[in-house]
Amino acid sequence: MNVMHIQISHIWKWAFCVGMFLCFSLPSSAKDFIVVLDAGHGGHDAGAVGRISKEKNINLKVALAVGHLLEQNCEDVKVVYTRRTDKFVPLHRRADIANQAKADLFVSIHTNSLAKGRIARGTETYTLGLHRTKENLEVAQKENSVILIESDYKQRYAGFNPNSAESYIMFELIQDKNMKQSVRLAQFIQEQFRNTARRNDRGVRQAGFLVLHATSMPSVLVELGYISTPDEERYLNSQKGVEDLSRSVYNAIIDYKRHQPGASSSETNQRAVTVAERGPVPSSEDVSAEAGKEPMPVSEPVGQKPVFKIQVLTSGSVLKKGDRRLKGLQPVEYYFEGGLYKYTYGSSTDYNEIYQMRKRILPKFKDAFIIAFRGDKKINVQQAIEEFKQNKQK
Repeated sequence: MNVMHIQISHIWKWAFCVGMFLCFSLPSSAKDFIVVLDAGHGGHDAGAVGRISKEKNINLKVALAVGHLLEQNCEDVKVVYTRRTDKFVPLHRRADIANQAKADLFVSIHTNSLAKGRIARGTETYTLGLHRTKENLEVAQKENSVILIESDYKQRYAGFNPNSAESYIMFELIQDKNMKQSVRLAQFIQEQFRNTARRNDRGVRQAGFLVLHATSMPSVLVELGYISTPDEERYLNSQKGVEDLSRSVYNAIIDYKRHQPGASSSETNQRAVTVAERGPVPSSEDVSAEAGKEPMPVSEPVGQKPVFKIQVLTSGSVLKKGDRRLKGLQPVEYYFEGGLYKYTYGSSTDYNEIYQMRKRILPKFKDAFIIAFRGDKKINVQQAIEEFKQNKQK
């Protein structure tokens, strides 16, 4: 019996005690709740490579373990895999599988890495959107670069170049009708990673992932950890690591399902797993991760139009007037978030005006991006853009 079978068998024993009760308490429906599990990379595409392992194998182990938990414990959930073996599946085909299955959820499972000499630990979950930091862009570029292996990628992806920052501008105006649900699922996943797996929480983020762009249902891309960090790589390849991570994703899917319209109050109030107290959750080992976290959609006061601004840089302290990092840009403002002072330029309720202003300053601030406020509260920029369009049509 190989290691995979041993791992899955062990997970099944745990699920028999806890998972059976959880899913059988959910009402069965005429239509299955369909979950597509996408193990990133595969075949001749190894993904990130560590000292002792390859990303493609870690992704597959966790995806199969999540699927096994769902299949064994949830009678009304149907699991569809984009791959169950070590084979290459083109990026567009992964989305096609989910769309053809008319899935309710799409979860793409990946493992992160950094350049030699850089260290980071922890999990993060992405939804579709415009990258907010250089780090988020780098993750999207790394995952999207798989299309370069496909012989017809220029035609297939309409000239999209995963290594060009300009190609990602297309994601700025994307109106994803599933954004709210995708963010909710991502929040559940990160909560489970934090509380069940006791992982360092690097937050819910946004970036331009082609595989998420092509799906027609709530979709997320999960980064399980850093294969480039030795102790993280050992954890990702351990039986405990596979169990912790797969259980967390499984629990999050159940949490998400319980919060769908039609779920009874008793189901909504149930937790997927009762976690024993194990002391405080570890604090972030990478302070810069805080800067990459995305604002969550929140309920917003009615009446005030969204105000768009351009975020140009962040600082750990208030900058002095004329600081060289501002490159002569005036006037600028700042707001405080996540322990950082975030500097903005421009302010208008007209998105098009701010969009043109951003284009003018990009030569000096290549990572500048548009944000939105209502009053003094930061709001989701995609929702603000949609509201701007609706107001313009009136």
